[in-house]
Amino acid sequence: IISLDNFTSEYFGNAFIKNKKEFCITYQLFIDKISFLLNHLGININTLPVLDLRYKGSSNIIGDRSFSRNPKIVSEIGDLCIKYFSKNSIGTVIKHIPGHGLAKADSHYFTPIVNKSLGYLKKNDFRAFGLKKSLFAMTAHVIFKKIDPENTVTHSKKLINIIRNQIKFKNLLISDDLSMKSLKYSIKENTNRAFKAGCNIVLHCNGNLKEMSIVAENSPKVNSFIIKKTSEFYKNLS
Repeated sequence: IISLDNFTSEYFGNAFIKNKKEFCITYQLFIDKISFLLNHLGININTLPVLDLRYKGSSNIIGDRSFSRNPKIVSEIGDLCIKYFSKNSIGTVIKHIPGHGLAKADSHYFTPIVNKSLGYLKKNDFRAFGLKKSLFAMTAHVIFKKIDPENTVTHSKKLINIIRNQIKFKNLLISDDLSMKSLKYSIKENTNRAFKAGCNIVLHCNGNLKEMSIVAENSPKVNSFIIKKTSEFYKNLS
């Protein structure tokens, strides 16, 4: 549905501004339809909402997936998205925490570097992710140079500390795809660094079985925090 011409996430942002009451009705219907298909297929997690802000001049890898440039609007629509999917027994994955919108490079192929100050980010990009009740949050493979000039969020203890203690995301933190070219290490090292930085779960999505085996071999056992959070999720499904 999102791929249809003239039907993008930005449409929802514009509709939200125009008439919030009508927007909520339309958006819930939209999510109900998606949820029906997912439930029918036995899928209970959907990798959205995208809470990255839309910036002119940034990489179009986010582009129309963003609801708005306004962090307040993005945050409010994100809350509704999480709420409506939850009512339909579908878990969500907010992404790409703490924000991919400022990236001028496509993180599938390059390592984006953002030079904005922590103060700016807290008022804008980070704000859109604050206090979300999503089951998962997916990390951004982005370097925030003025916070941690060496590591992408996925590999940064400093950024993950901000996600936990300032943005206050309290559920499961999952990496974006470890095979993306924005991460400059081997698959083994990408895996180890993600867990060491504070990711609870990692994604590997390119279908390479040899790499998948390396990720599995270097992943720790499921811990009590993951068990607790997934148990809470499945309890809410019943």
